Amino acid sequence: MKNKTLIEDIKELIKTNKEDVIEINPKFLEYFTQEELESIRDDLVIKKLTQKENNSLFLDEIYEKTKKDKI
Repeated sequence: MKNKTLIEDIKELIKTNKEDVIEINPKFLEYFTQEELESIRDDLVIKKLTQKENNSLFLDEIYEKTKKDKI
């Protein structure tokens, strides 16, 4: 069996909501090597960080626009 912590990390990174329950078919995991799973985890971490950064920039932009409009 693949490293359980690694699989749990991947499940956590896939979540879009804290209440989500992510299940991954163990048979599906057999197709991946340990290195490939680590790469998937690393890619998900980068995506999550990039998404947070992009959202932050977007929200800052909206905030600046609303300040100018003086709603």
